[in-house]
Amino acid sequence: MKAIILAAGEGLRCRPLTLTRSKVMLPIANRPILEHVIDSLEKNGITDIILIVGYKKERIMDYFEDGLNFGVKIKYVEQKAQLGTAHAIEQAKSLIGSEDLKFLVLNGDNLVEPKTIADFLNNNDGDASLLTVRMEETAGYGVVLKEGNKVTKILEKRSGDLSRIVNTGIYIFTPQVFETIEKTPISENGEYAITDTLQLMIDEGKVVTSVPTESKWLDAVHAWDLLKANAIVLNSAKNLKLEGEVEEGAVIRGKVSIGKNTRIRSGSYIVGPVVIGENCDIGPNVVILPSTTIGDNVTVRSFTEIQNSIIMNDCRIYSHGKISNSIIGSNNTIGAGFFVEEKEGLSIVMNGVIHRAPRLGTILGDDNRIGNSVLVKAGVMIAVDCQVESGNTLYKDLSRHSVVL
Repeated sequence: MKAIILAAGEGLRCRPLTLTRSKVMLPIANRPILEHVIDSLEKNGITDIILIVGYKKERIMDYFEDGLNFGVKIKYVEQKAQLGTAHAIEQAKSLIGSEDLKFLVLNGDNLVEPKTIADFLNNNDGDASLLTVRMEETAGYGVVLKEGNKVTKILEKRSGDLSRIVNTGIYIFTPQVFETIEKTPISENGEYAITDTLQLMIDEGKVVTSVPTESKWLDAVHAWDLLKANAIVLNSAKNLKLEGEVEEGAVIRGKVSIGKNTRIRSGSYIVGPVVIGENCDIGPNVVILPSTTIGDNVTVRSFTEIQNSIIMNDCRIYSHGKISNSIIGSNNTIGAGFFVEEKEGLSIVMNGVIHRAPRLGTILGDDNRIGNSVLVKAGVMIAVDCQVESGNTLYKDLSRHSVVL
């Protein structure tokens, strides 16, 4: 079976992290989300993969190349205009042959474990199938109405309590779906949605089935959802390695992975699950607490504490700081005494829409320069290539190239 992975979008709700990379390349446990998806497919014997790319496609293609290093074979198709999921799938029509009885479609920005894919492969039937999960809070998700295992209606991102059965966006189709895609009307949002295609199939009398799963599936809608996904992956990790150097006097507890050429200096205290990449210099006297990922080529100086956070590659974090429930993008230089406030139940406005963050400190994009003794209020985001001079308190978001004197 072939798999089509949708990876063309930007991920506007994950800004500022997606100003410099597509959403599927955001890291979880030091690997892009998309790599976790590909790994789950490979573990199920699905090695023929079609990647639909668009926004920042070069970064995806440079990382995955032909897929051989990941045990798969990848072909790329560009969706030049993001006109919806049905339109994206249609771009792969020429690569789905008549010999392909069925093919799998899934999103490149969803965290799925191998068993989630296995549940779907072992139970699907009909002209099309969609994988579902049961959720108590369904706001922002498409839900499914069904009779038995047959889907009768798909309601796309509507409020209300009509159903707790959520559409994961993972599908199995026969090649005949392309005929229905060609008849799919454009939505009110100006896109061709695959859910509209499925509803059209149902209305035409075709059989669309629902396959439930209780295995792992997480949709990283917002940037802060990466923290939850990161914690899930770290807690379930089995093959952690200690390849770096841990000096005498440093304390390592729990599941901790330390990459090659990384040094944990004396007096540092690390409690897993924690993953630290290669060529890092940590300490002395640094505290790293659970559910933290630190990328490659990162320096963290004395008396800094990091908890439940993602620190991406090539960052320099100086002494006496505290970072919690935060995401720090690549190539940031953060001065001494950097402190992040955190709060629960934050209301964050994006493009005029209020979004709820369960618990958040801050999110920094790439290439920022932060001076000494800077305080960032909870929920404030810093874009890319910003400069913040010492002694400032940040009360509001900074757009790209901002300078705070």
